Amino acid sequence: MNKNIIITFFILLSGAFVAAWLLITPAHHSDHDGHNDEEEQVAKGPMGGRLLQQDGFALEITLFEKGIPPEFHVYSYFNDKAIAPVDVSLEIRLARLGGQVDIFNFKPKGDYLRGDGVVTEPHSFDVTVSARYQGKDYQWQFETYEGRVQIANEIAIESQIKTSQAGPRDIKERLNLTGEVQLDPNRISHVRARFPGVVKKIEKALGQPVRRGDLLAQIQSNESLQNYTLKAPISGIIMQRNLQVGEATGNEALFTIVDLSEVWIELNLFDKDLQRVKQGQTVQIETLSGQAVDGTISWLSPMATHASQSIQARVVLKNPTGAFRPGQFVRGSVITGEHAVPLAVRQSAIQRFRDFQVVFARFDDTYEVRMLELGRSDHDWVEVLGGLKTGTEYVTHNSYLIKADIEKSGASHDH
Repeated sequence: MNKNIIITFFILLSGAFVAAWLLITPAHHSDHDGHNDEEEQVAKGPMGGRLLQQDGFALEITLFEKGIPPEFHVYSYFNDKAIAPVDVSLEIRLARLGGQVDIFNFKPKGDYLRGDGVVTEPHSFDVTVSARYQGKDYQWQFETYEGRVQIANEIAIESQIKTSQAGPRDIKERLNLTGEVQLDPNRISHVRARFPGVVKKIEKALGQPVRRGDLLAQIQSNESLQNYTLKAPISGIIMQRNLQVGEATGNEALFTIVDLSEVWIELNLFDKDLQRVKQGQTVQIETLSGQAVDGTISWLSPMATHASQSIQARVVLKNPTGAFRPGQFVRGSVITGEHAVPLAVRQSAIQRFRDFQVVFARFDDTYEVRMLELGRSDHDWVEVLGGLKTGTEYVTHNSYLIKADIEKSGASHDH
């Protein structure tokens, strides 16, 4: 028994020791985008840049981007003392995903060497530095990645990450309007008694659909005392019923039938936009719940409404399923122009990364951010003016998963 107690005590003591060791030992994490412990231990020079050293010769590489587009400023040292930039020849090569290689040559400026080009985003590349000083050649190679992550292809498929190639598209300029669904007055029927009489029988109820020729009611004429029938003159829905068995009929409508298979959309068009809208233009009508259908502007009112000073633009819509209900508010999007652009991406692909609008380019199982300069856009597409090459494969569906994985892995922008 004493032996078992001793063994149990030893196990508990060992577990406590291990737990304490885990608490005081810093965790080491590797990330998907290349920013790991090794990068955190990169030597820094007096200007805060990456310090490369070899046989007493050293270069400090900084990326200067305060108030100007990013450019390389490189400081040179020998035996820890600054040396004249004019005595050093330097070249930096940046190899990016997709095969692009950016080459920078340097000229002296003040106390540093200045690169001859802009270091474009993303600042994610394999770097080769070649220098010559006092007849001796030096070379360094290192990697610095940001906004990059690797996802196995089978996992990407399971996550429904979909891609497409960036290329030319037609951008449609749109004018967004608001409006309301209204009844077509030509599709409303007020059914009255042909002769004064007494209601003997009612065949249809309020809200019931009817077809043209359906029997609505039987009425006994006051003059002939003969029964005659009321029939539906149109197909539709009974929206009003003003009769009861035994009641006398008068001049009022006994039934109101509305045909909702076709409705009017009255859009509010204001004077400043009047020149952009013409009869015959295509318009997309969308309910507040997101159901959409295309139509055509069939009529522009010659008069303005008194209260809002808007002009009515009418769209006649087929409504076979009854999705558009009279009185319902809708949105209208009128195509007012169309432009062919050489490069565009899907709106669904755009994400926010740092201070940029971006997409994520795919290279096999590696995904990397692409910072974009954007132009014109429509509901589906946005023009790309810079930051992406034509033909680049980019994520169009579930791009937020790529962003989340990059943020989880600790992507940085450290120069």
